[in-house]
Amino acid sequence: MKPDFSVLNRENIVAFIGDIFERRGDEEYLGEPVTMAEHMLQGATIAEQNGQAEEIIVGALLHDIGHFTSEFGTYHPDDTEDRHHEDAGAEVLEQFFPSVITDCCRYHVAAKRYLCATKPEYFARLSTASVHTLELQGGPMNDDEIAAFEENPNLKEIIQVRYLDEAGKRADMATPDFTHFAPMVQRMVDRHMGTA
Repeated sequence: MKPDFSVLNRENIVAFIGDIFERRGDEEYLGEPVTMAEHMLQGATIAEQNGQAEEIIVGALLHDIGHFTSEFGTYHPDDTEDRHHEDAGAEVLEQFFPSVITDCCRYHVAAKRYLCATKPEYFARLSTASVHTLELQGGPMNDDEIAAFEENPNLKEIIQVRYLDEAGKRADMATPDFTHFAPMVQRMVDRHMGTA
């Protein structure tokens, strides 16, 4: 059953997301050697370890939130059509987070298509599952799509999160849990909603 998103506000959105990580985080992630939560926590941890800005850390943490079934949308590795998890997640996040965070969610799939078109060597970084979803998502961008994508004011951050997306698939990586990042997530909410 899909929850009632209308009850969410700046006081409970971080707890809501944390609860999703707790309840749904152990779900399989596209056949990768990590769970959904491990994937997103790894991206955020790598960003934090490399001294990246909080926007990048939180963007990496939340970029795939739309994959969680029931909450934001459904996904199955045998899908033959794209389910647009990036849009499903961004629609909820945009109410509470700055555009840079929402854009890292909404456009991380587009960033994969962009990088495959503009940096051919990037394709070699993709996992088997990511290659499969690339085809469902439209393949590498064409010239018009590239030009339009490059107009996004958050392009640099979106690309950074995309690289973290590919990096966060290690079976042997230890990370802190969501509670470690929760204060940072709350700061992003407060910044966007004018309480910081």
